[in-house]
Amino acid sequence: MTRTDPVPEVHPAPAAPTIASSGGSMLSDEGVATGVDAAARKRTLHRSLQKQRAALIAKLDGLAERQARWPVTPTGTNVLGLVKHVAGVQARYFGEVFGRPLPDPPAWLESEDGDDMYASLDETLDEIVAFHHRSAAHTDATIEALDLDSRGVVSWWPEDRRQVTLHRILVHMGAETARHAGHADIVREMLDGLAGDGDGNLAEKSPAEWVAWREHLVDLAERSGLRDLDA
Repeated sequence: MTRTDPVPEVHPAPAAPTIASSGGSMLSDEGVATGVDAAARKRTLHRSLQKQRAALIAKLDGLAERQARWPVTPTGTNVLGLVKHVAGVQARYFGEVFGRPLPDPPAWLESEDGDDMYASLDETLDEIVAFHHRSAAHTDATIEALDLDSRGVVSWWPEDRRQVTLHRILVHMGAETARHAGHADIVREMLDGLAGDGDGNLAEKSPAEWVAWREHLVDLAERSGLRDLDA
């Protein structure tokens, strides 16, 4: 894909029978039920992580190997690489940090050469997805087994910051996953126009209305640029 490629026609992602299509209001009962204990707080954080994780993996649905690997940014961002990266990161944060290492980890898991940001020719899309699911299951088991104040050690963090709790890592990994799910959303939209998570948060517009909306924004950008020339 180059800058001269046509803009894909927008088509919303359909609602899926997964937590990815759940609205944010459905992720927690805090504020609805009276009294909030540590277990309820953990469920809120866990479900938010699960939603973002499911939204990320869903961005591979319907993509061929070439599309899934295709880099659409100057730094090489691609959907399959994002899924692989998040799978590896969560495996470490909810594995070795809490003394529960993932069994039989792939060789690239601790690589610092960017090997987790793309799939090599020796890896297939299906293999990366399978590893993601294995990593997610291991993560969920750790979260279920531990309390929010359970202690862990992040060996790759600065020495004075390495001591952590499950609560801190849930917040950290939730933010990490949401960030990369957003990246994947934009990359997928650039590939074939699929947009949103099917959770009702994408504006309801026809393909023609999306074209008109984008043209409106282009016009605003061009006209604002003229102000710079007049300054």
